[in-house]
Amino acid sequence: MDIDHLLTTSDPVAVDALKAEACRLRDAVYGRRVFMRGLIEISNHCRNNCLYCGIRRDADRDPQGANCPPGRRLRRYRLTPQQILDCCRTGYALGFRTFVLQGGEDAWFTDEVVCGIVEAIKRQYPDCAVTLSLGERGRESFRRLRDAGADRYLLRHETADAAHYAFLHPAEMSFDHRMQCLRDLRDLGFQVGAGFMVGSPGQSLATLKKDLRFIEDFKPEMVGIGPFIPAAGTPFENERAGSVELTLRLLAIIRVLHPSVLLPATSALGTMHPRGREQAIAAGANVVMPNLSPQDTRALYSIYNNKLSTGSEAAESAADIRLRMKAIGMDVPTDRGDYRK
Repeated sequence: MDIDHLLTTSDPVAVDALKAEACRLRDAVYGRRVFMRGLIEISNHCRNNCLYCGIRRDADRDPQGANCPPGRRLRRYRLTPQQILDCCRTGYALGFRTFVLQGGEDAWFTDEVVCGIVEAIKRQYPDCAVTLSLGERGRESFRRLRDAGADRYLLRHETADAAHYAFLHPAEMSFDHRMQCLRDLRDLGFQVGAGFMVGSPGQSLATLKKDLRFIEDFKPEMVGIGPFIPAAGTPFENERAGSVELTLRLLAIIRVLHPSVLLPATSALGTMHPRGREQAIAAGANVVMPNLSPQDTRALYSIYNNKLSTGSEAAESAADIRLRMKAIGMDVPTDRGDYRK
């Protein structure tokens, strides 16, 4: 596959052929099925200060370090274990069989706390998968989470280029450590998710090609990509958003490079385009992750501007999601939707 050509061509016939091939490969592995995961955003506290993220450590301060105006100040929250279990109960009744616990790197969620939550979910819903997306932790921490019953772990690599990684993150964060975390997760038996933002500041054709080579070589079980969307109160708040068209093209390329990957139609695409989810499925995606979080916290997990969590992005719309997928010829089964080799 000529990746350079596919990334840069303006020929709509070539792009349509790429997407058709991506769908053919997806269907050969998974059939015409889209898997739903229930997303539970457990905390918007974070110890990190990633330059692009709306819940970064300094989200209560503007990029120059002064106090934010009251209208831009982020209200922090964290869910209790019981609230998380309540979300799972709601999701199970709606037909979800995977729960994704996502949050900032919040020190309150110690290994003991997270393991207790995972064990409770698996005890109450033994036919469900538990996915964690809680950022970087040590190998022993990952081991404890795996032993508690966690099935999958999502940790976006953000970029496979070390210099680009340094541009997007504060000095205390390490590209090498992020990659080591991904290797540790794989070694410990997790189904591993990676991914990156399309159009992030400093991204180039060369860095995108490194991302694609990384995915081709590492073969994560899941790859989450979406267009970069600026977040208010961050150093990148005035940067241009990423391209929906390029994101869709990259979804198709990733599917062709790694046919068995689980590939989400992300909320960022839905935020950028009203039919972003359907367009992603038509480019080879096969996962949707509606929001199961309590309704009064959804707007607070503001990792980027105008992030959708209502309408078709909300788990309460599960029946509508099934109808929308059926309208484009896809089925939404009630199962865990595990990775297939």
